[in-house]
Amino acid sequence: MDYEYFSYEVPRPHVAWVTIERPEVSNAINTPAHVEWSNILDRVAADHDIWLAVFTGRGDRSFCAGRDLKHMSMIQQRGPEAVAENNATMASITRFIDRYDFPKPVIGRINGAARGGGFEVALACDLVVAAEHASFALPEPKRGIYAGGGGVHRLPRQLPLKLAMEYLLTGKEMTAAEALEHGLVNRVAPTAGLDDAVNELIDQIMACAPLSIQATKQAAMRGLDMGLGDALVAEYPAVVEMMASADAKEGPLAFSEKRAPHWTGS
Repeated sequence: MDYEYFSYEVPRPHVAWVTIERPEVSNAINTPAHVEWSNILDRVAADHDIWLAVFTGRGDRSFCAGRDLKHMSMIQQRGPEAVAENNATMASITRFIDRYDFPKPVIGRINGAARGGGFEVALACDLVVAAEHASFALPEPKRGIYAGGGGVHRLPRQLPLKLAMEYLLTGKEMTAAEALEHGLVNRVAPTAGLDDAVNELIDQIMACAPLSIQATKQAAMRGLDMGLGDALVAEYPAVVEMMASADAKEGPLAFSEKRAPHWTGS
């Protein structure tokens, strides 16, 4: 399946590599691109042969500049009917930043500047590997808008409040080294070694059973919204599915036979 604004590849078994293909506008996302991305997310979630996804942007200058403000301005200039039509289109899809229960692990490969919605995408990823020259910012207040795609909510949950508020209220830039220090990225790598760093992380995840990974992610993320006592006794659908899987038998069997397990995702 071909896309206009993205490329979708499976460069190694069970791994979907999704690239924003708009380098001429710093990989900003307009409404048609949002629709495509939503369709890609549905595809990744539904494909049992895909166990993990990587999100990145084309080039080495920008990961994603967030919302395409020129496209937004063009729609506004067309008048209320165009704005209403655009709003209806956006309401009909589910963006990645809104998919709080996305079932599969997502690695953000931050190949350059992550601005606005681009930073919000990085905050929504499960793991992040950034190039040394990458940077992050939520500059929306400087444009008369706000980081309503999760930035104002996720950043204070992932940083100490005062530190988060400084970045939110000033729109200032955070370097990759600072993001690593703050715990917002897992690894920082030279540009030439970025893919190696991403693949090293993928290798470690792929050594685990895919349904166990999905169950672990679901329990961890849903448990964040519960008290500890409730989280410990809650029933998680992905855990139920995992316990009934062939892989749940393969793991102990492989251990007893002193061999590497062969995961099938079933």
